[in-house]
Amino acid sequence: MTEKPFDIIIYGATSFVGRILCHYLNESLTDSDLHWAMAGRSKTRLNQVKVSLGKPHHSVACIVADADDEEALRRLCRKTRVVISTVGPYALYGETLVRMCAECGTDYCDLTGEPQWIRRMIDRYQTTAQRSGARIVHCCGFDSIPSDLGVYFLQQVAKKQFGDYCQQVKMRVKGLQGGASGGTVASLVNVYRETAGDRHVRDELQDLYSLCPQPDEARPIQHNVGVEYDPDFDSWVAPFVMAPINTRVVLRTNALLNPGYHRNFLYDEGVLTGDTGGKKRARRIAWGLRLLQWAMIVPPLRWLVLKFLPQPGEGPTPEQQRNGFFELRFIGHTEQGQSLQVRVSGDRDPGYGASARMLAQAGMCLAFDVSRTSLPGGFWTPATAFGKKLIRRLIEQAGLSFQLLGRKNQSAAGAESG
Repeated sequence: MTEKPFDIIIYGATSFVGRILCHYLNESLTDSDLHWAMAGRSKTRLNQVKVSLGKPHHSVACIVADADDEEALRRLCRKTRVVISTVGPYALYGETLVRMCAECGTDYCDLTGEPQWIRRMIDRYQTTAQRSGARIVHCCGFDSIPSDLGVYFLQQVAKKQFGDYCQQVKMRVKGLQGGASGGTVASLVNVYRETAGDRHVRDELQDLYSLCPQPDEARPIQHNVGVEYDPDFDSWVAPFVMAPINTRVVLRTNALLNPGYHRNFLYDEGVLTGDTGGKKRARRIAWGLRLLQWAMIVPPLRWLVLKFLPQPGEGPTPEQQRNGFFELRFIGHTEQGQSLQVRVSGDRDPGYGASARMLAQAGMCLAFDVSRTSLPGGFWTPATAFGKKLIRRLIEQAGLSFQLLGRKNQSAAGAESG
């Protein structure tokens, strides 16, 4: 096979996240052996991003390809080992590129959090990707790398300490600071539009196992966190806006692993709101999420809400990205009653500063760390595709931390899975 000229092509390099990602690659990755390029539909805008990169930018190629131009995307895929896509809403603009990658045997990762679209891609192109050898990994940003790899990290520690995996794992958001971009808003709006117009999509979004292969036996009923008190964390808990996609990814990981974490594995996510006054805070969050859902469903209300939200291409400032952070806590329980807690944290705005780094490292992992012998073609989750290899990269190069804690917020005992 002819050697491909690029290791990685960033498709959607002129998008909000795409620009952050290109700057991260240009400034932080000093490996001269990395050959990467930018791609998008506008030559002018690509050149603007290229100039903004500064001195090293002259070595970065620009490739023009529209999201629905099959031949241009096919040529793009044949030039690279890995495509990293930041073009959302993926349900509107992402399918042709996934199909070309699946047909050409080109590895692919993205930032999507759109479960109905991921299900369609798996159904349509899983067999094609398996035949060509293309490894396709969705959800490689804040949704859902911290959740998926956080559970994976906890389970590896549990297996080592207890000789068994945890049957139940909870993730709780301890702290989070960051903003939304116009691309995220557009993706959210499109999910609600599809939900309103298609009963099948509505039914699918009610099923937390919607991304899992069909089972041979009955599955346990998963818990949707509402406003409730969690004795494991001595705190009231509210629903987490990203729980629907994160939970689906974690459950798919359990279904794809051989062996999985547990036949009756349980997982849920929520936001810690504290003890004193926590119930009121949890109720406010829950009502806020309900109001947002209603506003997205009703077109006049949706139009009104969107006037006050970021537009495509807009998002947090560089200072806001630097000052952002996230801290997640996971607690797991084995069937025998043993338990442990871990912490996953990041030092940047979770949705953009941190997500761009996570996505870049996922692409690097596909290009350099994961052989086709160990990971064949098909649709994978971050944990099943990368596991410890990506955890190590995130710790060393992306500002993330994975730490083992004692029961109920005791001091840190370790920092890496090895």
